[in-house]
Amino acid sequence: MELVGEFFGTAVLILLGDGVVAGVLLEKSKAKDGGWITITTAWALAVCFGVLVAKALGSPGAHLNPAVTLSVCIQSGDYSIFLPYAVAQVSGAALGAFLVYLHYLPHWKETKDPGKILAVFSTEPAIKHTLSNVISEGFGTFLLILGIHAIFSPLNGGASGIADTGFVALLVWAIGLSMGGTTGYAINPARDLGPRIVHSLIKIPNKGDSGWKYAWLPVVIPLVGGGLAAVVIRWVIV
Repeated sequence: MELVGEFFGTAVLILLGDGVVAGVLLEKSKAKDGGWITITTAWALAVCFGVLVAKALGSPGAHLNPAVTLSVCIQSGDYSIFLPYAVAQVSGAALGAFLVYLHYLPHWKETKDPGKILAVFSTEPAIKHTLSNVISEGFGTFLLILGIHAIFSPLNGGASGIADTGFVALLVWAIGLSMGGTTGYAINPARDLGPRIVHSLIKIPNKGDSGWKYAWLPVVIPLVGGGLAAVVIRWVIV
């Protein structure tokens, strides 16, 4: 049941998250040019409802993110869940992206900019500078894992039920507003990889390259950043 929850929770995350990007970027959308506040707010809400769906369908941890799963594995010392969770998350993200494609079906042919089409599915840096992009994704994911630890910490009184979900959504909102302008804040390998695969496979009018030269970074670096945060939590903070 955990894998079912991770699959559908991540699908909801991407449907709502990539969906707002499509609404803001694609031509003839009524949300066109809604801006960064709209995108970051909707992504935060996407996290909230993705987590709730995952929990309701059998995944109490509601990771929705291989970097979160890896951090849990490092802190527990048990890595057995990492691969199956990651597969479920990437697959769910792919489904969510495909549903976005279907939802905005007539808008693709009206959008002539292949960069905007790719941006609906996956992240690209505002300025391509590998070291800076690595720092952005690594630092953002480090803060995500550290922030989740703080939300659940007994020293902060802990959190439970809807409350913890809301605080995690606020954390993602803050990261997006404050740090997301550099790379688009993937901070989640599944969020970037699953939709990028869909972009590469399906026929979309006016689409260009799927950006595979950059694609390693939003997959690998969030795992590194999340892993480092988990090491700090396990051996320094706790």
